[in-house]
Amino acid sequence: MGFRSLSARIIVFFVALLALVQMAAFIAVNLANSSNAHAKVESELDTGQRIFQRILDQNNERLAQAAQVLAADFGFREAVATHDVGTLESALQNSGTRIGADAMLFVGLDGRVTADTLSTGEAGSERNFELPALIDQARSTGRGAVIQKLHGNIYQLLAVSVRAPLPIGWVVLGFAIDDELAHDLKQLATLDVTFLADDVEPQSRPHWRALASTLAVPQQMELDALLPAWPGSSTITRLTLNGDDQQVRVVPLNAAGDLRIVAVLQRSMATALAAFDRLRNTLFALAAASLLFSVLGCLAIALNITRPLGELVKSALRIRQGDYGSAVPVKRYDEIGTLADSLDHMRNGIAEREAQILRLAYEDHLTGLPNRSKFGERLTQELALAQESMQPLSILVMDLDRFKNVNDTLGHGVGDHVLREVAVRISALAAATDCVARLGGDEFAVLLPQAAVGQARKMAMHIITALEEPILYDGQPLDVGTSIGVAQYPDHGTDAETLVSNADVAMYVAKRSKSGHAVYDQTYDTNQQEHLSLLGELRRAVEQNELRLCYQPKMSLDSATITEVEALLRWVHPVRGLVPPGQFIPFAEQTGYIKFVTHWVLREAIRQCGTWKREGLDLRTSINISARDLMNRELPEQISTLLREFDVPAHLICLEITESGFMDDPVHAQQVLNQLAGLGLNLSIDDYGTGYSSLSYIMKLPVNELKIDRSFIASMVDNADISTIVRSTIDLGHNLGLKVVAEGVETAEILALLRQLGCDLAQGFYVSAPLYADDLLLWLRGSGFNPSERGASPTMRFGSLAR
Repeated sequence: MGFRSLSARIIVFFVALLALVQMAAFIAVNLANSSNAHAKVESELDTGQRIFQRILDQNNERLAQAAQVLAADFGFREAVATHDVGTLESALQNSGTRIGADAMLFVGLDGRVTADTLSTGEAGSERNFELPALIDQARSTGRGAVIQKLHGNIYQLLAVSVRAPLPIGWVVLGFAIDDELAHDLKQLATLDVTFLADDVEPQSRPHWRALASTLAVPQQMELDALLPAWPGSSTITRLTLNGDDQQVRVVPLNAAGDLRIVAVLQRSMATALAAFDRLRNTLFALAAASLLFSVLGCLAIALNITRPLGELVKSALRIRQGDYGSAVPVKRYDEIGTLADSLDHMRNGIAEREAQILRLAYEDHLTGLPNRSKFGERLTQELALAQESMQPLSILVMDLDRFKNVNDTLGHGVGDHVLREVAVRISALAAATDCVARLGGDEFAVLLPQAAVGQARKMAMHIITALEEPILYDGQPLDVGTSIGVAQYPDHGTDAETLVSNADVAMYVAKRSKSGHAVYDQTYDTNQQEHLSLLGELRRAVEQNELRLCYQPKMSLDSATITEVEALLRWVHPVRGLVPPGQFIPFAEQTGYIKFVTHWVLREAIRQCGTWKREGLDLRTSINISARDLMNRELPEQISTLLREFDVPAHLICLEITESGFMDDPVHAQQVLNQLAGLGLNLSIDDYGTGYSSLSYIMKLPVNELKIDRSFIASMVDNADISTIVRSTIDLGHNLGLKVVAEGVETAEILALLRQLGCDLAQGFYVSAPLYADDLLLWLRGSGFNPSERGASPTMRFGSLAR
């Protein structure tokens, strides 16, 4: 086979070309490896510095939290006030042991150290504090932090004020800068770490000495001599230690006074290049193997491949360019012919599948609308045009409100009919330039080019109005409704993904608030994260007994006695403090976790009621349950089990249900209420007057009590119309055979007017604030209750009400 032959030329050409490409690639990769190794080391040093800074910050936070806990401890503050040094040292030692602190001190207002875990029991431990600047910083900013020498060692120190309520001193806590910290950093960042200090003036040449290190002693001494002058800020340099090139980052930690401290993070270049050396050897072996296989492959390919191959290549190129109309012209009966036939079949198959894929990729098969992918593509295009023309652009994201009920109750066939009808109604409202899409499920979107928020709001209102009209299916009207979120470019996002996400957030805000539509606001993201965080912690709160019940007395206006209380939920969060129920109950209802919270409240309230009964106090206890609880078919059995467990008669428990709770699904709610009434429980309609329930429906409910909402009670003295409403409500309740309770009683004038109007019970801060169970007993004893008298009820003495 001569050089003039096509096969020889193919072999020589491709082998030579491959050799040149591989040689160039090998050189480029080798250079890149060296550059990447240095870049990798610099990146590792950056990461190590961030980890180091994070550990220092975390140490500061640990110290701050421990200091705040210690400063808030009553016994500790009392020991400070009485100058009880032994108790102070014990408290400091215990607190330091809990968090692993190496130094704990208490500094009085006079700047003297009263207690010190570094010199406990030693003479002269009471002295002037060595670092007055730290105390000055804590005095001005609330807390001070520094890395400084103390008792001959270097510590990361934090000072926090102790208040009772005025400042009475400072707690100083510290972690030692030692070998243990250095080795911890090495495990986290895989870098050698050395802490060095210099006691000379910053303008002088430094004489470093190692405080702590992961290096051997000889390497530490060599590093001391090679380290450059005080850096002032984080710097990177290269040093040679023990014959090994090292890339070093010097991080200044403290330059206060005559003490300078640096952290030296270093990485061996030889270690970093080792992995790249293995890669280079592997590439060399692969290059040699590929050359060998290239010779063999080129020889096989070159044999008898000329014009048929060219035709196949041309056909393949046409297919690649999207031309599926031209058949493959090669007709042979050997392998090339088979390949040509296969290529032709592939061309036909690709043409058919591409048409189907395009339809499936960009069209929703149920409604015929563009799908999420097509909407995203169109939105991206319109965003580019909006950016060029400096015009606004808005999108609407909507979700049907009651679609799940339609699907679950009537089936998916009816649900599909509803989705098609919704698509028709929305499309009828859209302009020619708008894009209406179904994003999935019962979620739709509308793209409004060159539309500001005002126009988007109008479109949202038109859609809401259009969907308020019931959808007919076999003559049966179906009411779905919708909630819509609005987002505008560029105010709410500059890319498609952000706009859709923010409109989705606004849509869920509209759904929760039942406002129909909402425009995105940045605070929604913060609120959403806050609520998610609370919901995540709520499970822990139930499991770890962070929830508490308070009990607010209800006073009989006829006899001035306390016969009932209402159980009110409180969440004492270990970090957030007291979390109001309004911040977590609505979202617990939405996620379904409310049933666990309700079960805890029921169990705790019934248990407490049983305890009071055994102590001779028959207090009927009211418990609030939510709308979600009424959907729980197991609720009556759960309450019955708790009543038996704690030996509580059913008539001592009253369940309070808001109007909206039983109006969402009145048929099911009435079934559950009938079962609860059958157990002998009392039932109350809470917040009466704020809902939309009809009198005819209330008459059908097995309730014993109406509770007038505080919004009416608070204004009844000054507003004659509201006073008339309250009077009518009391008369209505009595005519229906119901007891009437007024909540939110804040003044003696309101109490007197309620008694005049014939109200049965009053509840509010004028009678008493909500009290924990033990405080309630003390309050009742102050009101004349004697627990030795079975079934006794405390009599209120007006003029001396505990509030």
